[in-house]
Amino acid sequence: MAPPPIPVVLAAYDPAWPQSAAHQAQRLAVLGATLVTVHHIGSTAVPGLAAKPIIDLMPLVTSLAALDAARGRLEALGYDWHGEFGIAGRRYCTLSDAAGNRLAHAHFFSADSPEVERHIAFRDYLRAHPATAHAYETEKRRARALHPQDSRAYTDEKAAWVRKAEAQALAWRAAQRPQP
Repeated sequence: MAPPPIPVVLAAYDPAWPQSAAHQAQRLAVLGATLVTVHHIGSTAVPGLAAKPIIDLMPLVTSLAALDAARGRLEALGYDWHGEFGIAGRRYCTLSDAAGNRLAHAHFFSADSPEVERHIAFRDYLRAHPATAHAYETEKRRARALHPQDSRAYTDEKAAWVRKAEAQALAWRAAQRPQP
C-alpha cells in the first residue's frame, strides 16, 4: 500500500541530521549479516542544503531475497514496508513517529545494484559543488510552491532537474576515477 501524500516542508539544514541518520543506521543492524552498509543520502546528507526534515537512508544488503525474509525485523522497528514502490530492485520503507510525522525513508538495494552509484554520486556532487546545491534548493522551493500539499507531486516536479544533475554527477564521478 502506498503511503499517503504528505505536505512538503522544507527546513533549513540541521546539523543534527547526520546523527539522526547514524542512529537509524545503527537500528538497522537488526538485519545482521544481510546488511552490508548504510549510506546517508538525499538532501539531509548535504551540509547547508534546505531539505524536507526526513532522513533518507540507502541500506545495502547482500540480496533482496534475504531482506524480504527479514521484513518482520524492519516492521518490528516501526518501519512500514512498501515493496519496490516504483523502482525495480528496491525495497522502500518509511518510518514515522507516534503522531504520524515522517522521520526516515529507507531505500534498500542489493550492494551490487547500479542504483547505488547514482545516489552516492549525486550526494557527493552536491557536497563538492555548492553552486549546484544552491540551484537545487531553488528548484526545490519552486516545486514546493507548485505542490505544497503533495510530496509525490513535488518529487515529480523536480525530477527533470534531478535527472540532469545526476548525469552531471555521474560524469564528474567517472572523471575522478584513476585512469588505467
